Amino acid sequence: MFTQTLTRRVLGSSLVDLLTGPHGVDRYTELVSPTWSRHDARARVVEVRRSTPRSVTLLLQPNDAFPGFKAGQHVNLSVDIDGRRRTRCYSPASAEGQRLLELTIGRHEGGLVSEHLFRNARPGMVVGLDRPAGDFVLPAIRPRRILLVSGGSGITPVMSMLRTLNAEQYAGRVTFLHYARSSEEACYRDELAAMPRVRVLHSYTRTPDAGDLRGHFGAEHLQAAMPDAEAVYVCGPPSLVAAVREQRPDAISESFVPPEFAPAGASGGRVTFLDSTVAVADDGRPLLEQAEAAGLKPASGCRMGICHSCTCRKTVGTVRNLITGAVSTAEEEDIQICVSVPVGDVAIDL
Repeated sequence: MFTQTLTRRVLGSSLVDLLTGPHGVDRYTELVSPTWSRHDARARVVEVRRSTPRSVTLLLQPNDAFPGFKAGQHVNLSVDIDGRRRTRCYSPASAEGQRLLELTIGRHEGGLVSEHLFRNARPGMVVGLDRPAGDFVLPAIRPRRILLVSGGSGITPVMSMLRTLNAEQYAGRVTFLHYARSSEEACYRDELAAMPRVRVLHSYTRTPDAGDLRGHFGAEHLQAAMPDAEAVYVCGPPSLVAAVREQRPDAISESFVPPEFAPAGASGGRVTFLDSTVAVADDGRPLLEQAEAAGLKPASGCRMGICHSCTCRKTVGTVRNLITGAVSTAEEEDIQICVSVPVGDVAIDL
């Protein structure tokens, strides 16, 4: 421990930075080990599990640059695929405060990153991490009756909450209602069955498997689970989130499925990508899609305004945010091009 502490102090000194300029010490330490970085959060895969036909679980050992997370938050994971850096949002399933990070990633039809990790993830692989974010978290003062609802891969932030509550020896009541296509695809079944002080209910939506409940969420499922819940949390597909919020408008929700935006309609303006000297007529789609259609390859991740991987500098013009509806006319501002559409002429640094 003393040797590790001394090493970090030496590598973090201004003298070492001066001697290793202009790139700094990180450029040299990463040649020895890709996770040795004072500034960039990275992690090494130490274990890979494929416990269901549609998911892969990665156990990651982050470096010291990763600050930790709150149960329910998400992180941006970056991986190189065919020479290009790809970024996606995933929620850790591990308990808050655990040094090892557990991510269970569901395979999605046409999902570039999820398919790549399912097929190719292996111990020793190094991935990039970003700072945790998100407000899908438990309050500091825990409610006495908590209902947690998830669907598919939305189980991961809920598992983090359950494991955190269990580690705290939470004394209140918790009911967890999970929706999966089939019992075979239900992650964490054995662990959930053995979890103390948690009532777990399963519903399988695409097979005749005998679950605790049948079909999709509705008033009868709420009644069976916990009608008097003080706090309700739901994470999953938009249809599940909408169904829960119809019964409990106060539910705290999270969804990582990109929303389907209604066509904005062409503004008649011109979109100029300054760094690429490419200009196109606005066709009403988000700027990210217009850039890709023009042959550009901007960085992107979630494509739904969460991960900020696609952020670019707008130097001229007006844009509208498809999620919030906010219209911004400011010059020299950063925008998320995956959820921004032009309103007239726009120029961005790309």
